[in-house]
Amino acid sequence: MDKTALFLQLVSKLPLMARVALLHMLQASPASKYQDLRTELTIAMLRSFMDVPKPRSITFTQKMLSRVPPIRGTIWVSKYTLPIPTEEDARAIHDTLSKVIDGLQDRDQPKTARIQVPEVLPVEAEWTAHRPGVPKDAKLPDIPEREKYDEMMKDVKAPTTILYFHGGAYWLMDPATHRPTCRELAKRTGGRCYSVRYRLAPQNPFPAAVMDALVSYLGLLYPPPEAFHEPVKPEHIVIAGDSAGGNLSLALLQLIMQLQRSGTTVFWLGHERSIPLPAGVAVNSPWIEITHSSPSCVTNGAFDYLPGLEAQDKAEKLRAPCSAWPANPPRMSMYVADDYIMHPLVSLLLAPSWRGAPPTYICTGWEMLSDEDKFTAARFHAEGVSVTFEEYEGMPHCFAMVLKNLKEADRCMEGWSRFIARVTNSTASEGGVDGADDKRSAMRSTFTTIKSGTLEEKELDPMTLSPYTEEEIREKMRRRIGLKCVPATEGDLAKL
Repeated sequence: MDKTALFLQLVSKLPLMARVALLHMLQASPASKYQDLRTELTIAMLRSFMDVPKPRSITFTQKMLSRVPPIRGTIWVSKYTLPIPTEEDARAIHDTLSKVIDGLQDRDQPKTARIQVPEVLPVEAEWTAHRPGVPKDAKLPDIPEREKYDEMMKDVKAPTTILYFHGGAYWLMDPATHRPTCRELAKRTGGRCYSVRYRLAPQNPFPAAVMDALVSYLGLLYPPPEAFHEPVKPEHIVIAGDSAGGNLSLALLQLIMQLQRSGTTVFWLGHERSIPLPAGVAVNSPWIEITHSSPSCVTNGAFDYLPGLEAQDKAEKLRAPCSAWPANPPRMSMYVADDYIMHPLVSLLLAPSWRGAPPTYICTGWEMLSDEDKFTAARFHAEGVSVTFEEYEGMPHCFAMVLKNLKEADRCMEGWSRFIARVTNSTASEGGVDGADDKRSAMRSTFTTIKSGTLEEKELDPMTLSPYTEEEIREKMRRRIGLKCVPATEGDLAKL
């Protein structure tokens, strides 16, 4: 979008901004008690740009939002592509993922459900860390990527490695868009991020992203000889992500747990490899329930910039077509075939069990996804998992990345990074797997709401955090799918 077009769009928003400002000053809007004027105006502006009556095509939007900004300032970025060593490795990963998907079939999935697991491909990623002592406009040195990595490691002070999956509804964004987030997490933890360029939908629907996530985790644990990095101990790895990246983080965790339940190893680099659990999982505003069936998707619209369900459904029907969408055969979700919407690696609320999971951090605002985030945190706690849950009063989706100047955003980044540092840097974590297990059992769950403005912290009761049962959630999902789902036939496969 050129500057003239952007200026005209901004001018067209002036009546909206005037109305929002007036309601805020009169304390007549729901958000005015919790958000300052600048925040409420910013959210209203973002919502107006996202909630358009006739959206551009998928491919146009992807291209528009895939522009790579220059790498400047206090950040290290070293680009790396993890190769698939042999055909035998690729076949083993493919078969392992297929078996896990089949083994986790949900009772609400059609018995005829079949999915085509995609080809195993090399996976690109960016090593990211804080680069101290340089000007804000400093360029990266013009040296090979391997040398950039070596220089980066001189500034990495802690063993923490964050395996990061970006958000973007599974069809947008990139590691490049999330460099500021990864740099900030690396700076605050003293560690480094490994931000993955996983395959995006709708061109590459489920389970392509899950496969790329698994390959990336394997690559950290058991790197090929030409890799930049040495093997990373699992007790030094935290799997993290925001929004859809939070979904992918939890999907990878559930996949690893299923491999452990079944005693399955994966053939990689000439050996059968066990897949250990990471030190922890840390997700920010995770999109856990893929159908948007939670009541908060309607009731929290006043606090969020994400478009409301009714407007979103209407707009999608009018979206300009392109080669990627609508899909053939047609499906409801860009991310997944209709028969697999209820699969536990897609809608993580339906996962069979989280018992035995590592310590987990979940934060959310008063956003459209808050109900599913609260339910997940409460369920983890009920199943004996150490949970650090933070709810930010009056805040929208992924506010720490969108509204960076707010003190609530700084508090969120602090809580997120503090958890990551805690589970990877403690004395217990240096003792290997047994020490990591002791650390997990020793961590006490905390459930906290952070007041807007004052940042006052109030303890929450995990027993009353979510009023919904799993069966109630299932029924809401069934109703929403029943309204929109294309009837499945035995021959329908995800288009990959």
